[in-house]
Amino acid sequence: MGKEKEIVYVDKSGKRLDGRKADELRPIKIKVGVVPNADGSCYLEWGYNKVVAAVYGPKEALPKHRADPYGANVNYYYRMASFSVSDRKNPRPGRREIEISKVSGEALKAAIFTEQFPNTNIDVYVEIFDSNAGTRIAGLTAASLALVDAGIPMRGIVAGCTVGKAGGHILVDLTKEEEDAPDAVDIPLAIIPETEEIVLLQMDGLLKKEEWDKAVQMGIAGCKQILELQKKALSKKFEGFPVQEIASDLRSESKKEEIKE
Repeated sequence: MGKEKEIVYVDKSGKRLDGRKADELRPIKIKVGVVPNADGSCYLEWGYNKVVAAVYGPKEALPKHRADPYGANVNYYYRMASFSVSDRKNPRPGRREIEISKVSGEALKAAIFTEQFPNTNIDVYVEIFDSNAGTRIAGLTAASLALVDAGIPMRGIVAGCTVGKAGGHILVDLTKEEEDAPDAVDIPLAIIPETEEIVLLQMDGLLKKEEWDKAVQMGIAGCKQILELQKKALSKKFEGFPVQEIASDLRSESKKEEIKE
């Protein structure tokens, strides 16, 4: 048998397997306010990933013994649909989903003014319908927008991006093929971009110091690109909002109150 052909993850022209540059993100589509019965929601397509996030709360913390008198509990539920991967997945949450739920919930809690909502729960549900690398960051990005859509006060929008290594190159937003490279390193990273405060950072693999420095810089730059897309998605939801009419109605109401007095 002949020797298997070595995969070139970045060619001489600087293009990756899917034609992107090293610091280029996959195509992203975001829509806010897609679940009518939720307090806030978001649908996100990131490459081949498809995610829906929904937020319920703040609401009374039940059972009572879990209530925190100093702030809200942020309960994050990350789940992958049985059909989201090529091999049918067990519908019950596995260890990976439980771990992602924990770290993602902690990332969001760092951005929320939880102290304003003592003895309450904020429930965040993230469902992955199609999976192709970077689902925890895609879910967190969608969940952050769902929280904004729910009107929950935050220190800033949480924006995430993966960065890593494949074929000796530091790359942003790895695909499944790049994550499976022999020297692959995968780093999910999430920040509050306005302050560059890191709220989630994990790493699977090893990097040299100079590679790490480059990866972090590229990752933060990727997060800031995501923030701009998040802002556009939020702005689009409120396009055509009749601000002048509402202002006029408010003035009319104030005049009515003056006449009554």
